[in-house]
Amino acid sequence: MEQVLSVYERPYDADHPVVCLDESPRQLLEVKQQQQPDGTVLQDSEYIRKGVAELYMAFEPLAGKRYVCIEADHRAKTWVKVVAALLDNQYKDCTCMTLVEDNLSAHRPCTFYEVYEPHKAKAYLDRIEFIFTPAHGSWLDMAEIELSVLERDCAASFASKEKLQQHIAAWQQRRNDKQLKANWQFTNKDARIKLTKLYPTT
Repeated sequence: MEQVLSVYERPYDADHPVVCLDESPRQLLEVKQQQQPDGTVLQDSEYIRKGVAELYMAFEPLAGKRYVCIEADHRAKTWVKVVAALLDNQYKDCTCMTLVEDNLSAHRPCTFYEVYEPHKAKAYLDRIEFIFTPAHGSWLDMAEIELSVLERDCAASFASKEKLQQHIAAWQQRRNDKQLKANWQFTNKDARIKLTKLYPTT
C-alpha cells in the first residue's frame, strides 16, 4: 500500500508519467421501446443481451487525461496489447511509464513475451514500472474512481460496441478538454494513523 501512496506523492513529470489502469465489463443491451401517439418514448423493462464489452480505463491523474478503449475480454494477452498501445501512442515520447493497477491474474508482465518477439517485449517492459495494489486494495487504483464516473455519466443502454464507443469517445473528449484531475489526498502519513490494523504488530 505504501508503495502505491508514495507513487501518488510524486510531482508531475511528463517524461515519467504515472498512469492508473483498470478494466470493467459492460453488458450490451437492446432495450425495447414503445413510442406513444403523443411522441413520448416509453422504455420497457425487457431487453435483449447483445454480448459484453470490456472497458479499459487508463487515467493519468496529474495531467487530467484519460483514455478508454473497448476490448472483447480482459485476458492477459488483451491487457498486453492495451498497455503496448499506450506506449506506442499516448506515451510514445516518455522514457518510462509508471503503471498502477490491481493484482489481477491477467496482469502478468511475462505475457509480453507471449505476444511479441523477445527484443520487442523487453523494449516495452524497459519502459514500464509496474506498481500493483495489494490484495483487497483495488480502491487505491484511481482508474477505478474514473470508471465509476464513466458508469454514472454513461448509464444508458447500448446495443453495440460501436454505439458505446461513440458515446465514450465524446465523454472522454469532454473530460480531457477540461483536464479534470484527481485530488488524491490520502498519504502514507494518513495510512499509518487510520489503517494501523494493516501494519505488523510484532
